[in-house]
Amino acid sequence: MKIRLLSTAMLAGLAFASAANAQEFDDRWYIAAGTGMNFQASDRGTEDAPFATFGVGRFISPEWSLDGELNYQNPSMDADADLNWSQYGISLDLRRHFLGEGRSWNPYAVMGLGYQRSEEEYDAFPSPDSPGEREDGSFAAKAGFGMQGDVGRVGIRTELAYRADFDDQSVAATDKDWFGDILASVGVVVPLGPEPVAEVAPAPAPAAPNCADLDDDGDGVNNCDDRCPDSQAGQTIGPDGCPVPVSIDLKGVNFDFDKSTLRPDAVAILSEAVQILQRYPDLNVEVAGHTDLCGSDAYNQSLSERRANAVYDYLTSNGIGSNRLVGPNGYGESRPLESTPQTNPECRSETNRRTELNVQN
Repeated sequence: MKIRLLSTAMLAGLAFASAANAQEFDDRWYIAAGTGMNFQASDRGTEDAPFATFGVGRFISPEWSLDGELNYQNPSMDADADLNWSQYGISLDLRRHFLGEGRSWNPYAVMGLGYQRSEEEYDAFPSPDSPGEREDGSFAAKAGFGMQGDVGRVGIRTELAYRADFDDQSVAATDKDWFGDILASVGVVVPLGPEPVAEVAPAPAPAAPNCADLDDDGDGVNNCDDRCPDSQAGQTIGPDGCPVPVSIDLKGVNFDFDKSTLRPDAVAILSEAVQILQRYPDLNVEVAGHTDLCGSDAYNQSLSERRANAVYDYLTSNGIGSNRLVGPNGYGESRPLESTPQTNPECRSETNRRTELNVQN
């Protein structure tokens, strides 16, 4: 009968635990309460009886939990149901949980040490103080196994254990030094406090801006490559971020021999020069006219001035302020780009018959 009851209790506990979630490491304190059947050692002369437990504990690691537990049972005597035999105690129970990823239940082994207090009534006839009563305490040890899982907020624990009670003062069994009881129970585990929340890793500090992505002075050159971080808007900037002289190539603004009128090709080049000067409003230039080596110095001086005036007038008539233009200046034949004889026709050099714009710093 005892074996049948024990098997029934364990199967019920297994079915309950199999629906529970695997125990995860949760270091909150919890309370545990249980009830079950105490299958008494036959030498005690007592009936099997239900028992109850209440304890407090916590997981000290993902696999280990430690509980302090109180227990109570009050079986009837076999010989005389009117006589009481009650027992209560305290134990410290260590459980080793065998966790498995993805399992809905987890088995464990339990070991416990404690103290059991016995209150045994016995027939003391013919004494007028009958029934007599013995009160005594003894050391106890427990070992067993069980299963545990979670059902929502609470846990389910089912357990089968053997408890050795080293009670050597029993009236019913004076020749026994200890008794072995079998405990089968099902209980609940209720964590205390709010459910722990996984720590959220702090947001990584924003990465320091990469100099390659910055252009503090707005010159189009990133800070990594910018050797002149204080360049001003409107300046012509080189690949190193530093201002560079603007070179306006007007060597193509040439004139026919002994002429100061602008040719169509010269007008096209001057139109580009106007666009450059408009793009860089801080840029000032000198308008400088030149001649080849043909003719007298005085004549060539006058001719170079007329050529400079032709370019100057074109620039101002197309929106370039005269305050940005130095000149017009004529340099005659004093600055040839090409060295030629002064005799005609060898002196005729279109390269020397020109007007230039010289950038002013």
